[in-house]
Amino acid sequence: MLLDSTKTIKRVAISTGGGDAPGLNAVIRAATLSGIKRGWEMYGIRDGFHGLLTPEQYREGGIIRLNREKVRGITLLGGTILGTSNRNNPLRYPITLPDGSKEEVDRTDEIVRAFALHRLDALITVGGDGSLEIGNILAKKGLRVIAVPKTIDNDLDKTDFTFGFDSAVAFAVEGIDRLHSTAASHGRVIVVEVMGRYAGWIALEAGIAGSADIILIPEIPYDLRKVSEKILEREAAGRFFTIVVVAEGAAPVGGSLSVIQKEAGREKRLGGIGEKVAHEIETLTGKETRVVVLGHLLRGGTPSAFDRIIALRFGAAAVRALENGEQSVMIALEGQRMKSVPIAEAIGKMKSVPLDSDIIQTARDLSISFCEPD
Repeated sequence: MLLDSTKTIKRVAISTGGGDAPGLNAVIRAATLSGIKRGWEMYGIRDGFHGLLTPEQYREGGIIRLNREKVRGITLLGGTILGTSNRNNPLRYPITLPDGSKEEVDRTDEIVRAFALHRLDALITVGGDGSLEIGNILAKKGLRVIAVPKTIDNDLDKTDFTFGFDSAVAFAVEGIDRLHSTAASHGRVIVVEVMGRYAGWIALEAGIAGSADIILIPEIPYDLRKVSEKILEREAAGRFFTIVVVAEGAAPVGGSLSVIQKEAGREKRLGGIGEKVAHEIETLTGKETRVVVLGHLLRGGTPSAFDRIIALRFGAAAVRALENGEQSVMIALEGQRMKSVPIAEAIGKMKSVPLDSDIIQTARDLSISFCEPD
């Protein structure tokens, strides 16, 4: 959707929401420098949208001016200089009523009023499906919004890649590489749990690159008997260790996600699937089994060269989209080019691993097992 392209843009805000990912600072730097080049004033909202909803919590205010000095040297840094949050979604913001009960309210109108108060002309929102949903609602309420897709899980629809994914896979592969030697030395099974709530991209690519023997992903419910059979087959063939890579959102046939916490205003917190799988393996095979949970290690650290480049391209493309009069679109990477797609088309649908894809077939051809039932 295009707005009046003659409308002058003077002040643009950037927000980073949801879980952090390597490359966020590169997006902030590219958008800031691209905006300044066009004569715009660039601002950063602290901690997702908290800086606008609870500005009193910040000594320097909930919104800060971004200039060349603020973004100098941040491309190589993990995290986000603006801060982020995956709590207290403004669409479903948790409050406590006088009687002590809990209720969720919509606070997006307050964000719109805050934009007017600060005389902000546009928003570049960087985040995953939740942040994009918020951006879509804000656009419907009159804000000029450009979204940049962010998730290490690479599960957002309408874009080939999201920044942070390549860095996460590279770190996971390094961890798996190191675990091969200790697993072989002790003749153990080692279960490596990685992030991947609804899609198994990290587990799949890291597992293949790291020469795992078993990969368990959300797209393929697994049979624990098949897991034990694979391990015992390897033992019978003289291979006394096994590497199992499991995504946090994997589940057994007929089972459910491994949830460790549910809070108002945020998604269910997953965890513990690695421990569950390891326990079952020891019970069924008698093999000594250890668990390594990579967890938030996958989110932190220096972004890879690939992630830096596409993050910088995302940030610059977002500014060009604003300059061209675009509104309510997400910047997407399609092949080798950046394009714009309506935010509404990108939200509400996860990009899962296609079961008929070449990468799944490659894993099968390498005798990697997904342990699905017959």
